[in-house]
Amino acid sequence: QVRLVESGGGSVRTGGSLRLSCTYSTTMFHISSMAWYRQSPENPRDLVASILANGNTNYADFAQGRFSLSRDESNNILTLQMSGLNPEDTALYYCFAMGIDLRTSWTREVWGQGTRVTVSS
Repeated sequence: QVRLVESGGGSVRTGGSLRLSCTYSTTMFHISSMAWYRQSPENPRDLVASILANGNTNYADFAQGRFSLSRDESNNILTLQMSGLNPEDTALYYCFAMGIDLRTSWTREVWGQGTRVTVSS
């Protein structure tokens, strides 16, 4: 059983900051990578930032320099710190995890329910 729960979304003005958190729980599941995606009426569900088990991170161009992704494996929390927000960042942000079901050895992809971010000009 794998469950991801996002929080931290809200409304801010241009230039503001938000910290999104994804608290996750796993049972018989080994996470190999995690990420944040976002989706809006104008854009498909795009990758925002990802982190691998070795700690390597990858950021979308729009996130580079403004967003910071970190994972606290001890407390099972994935955090996306966002600063310098602009209206284009308005979207529903989803937490994502990929890993192996230890009972079946099958690869699984798991999504959270999403947390909404609104940035006003």
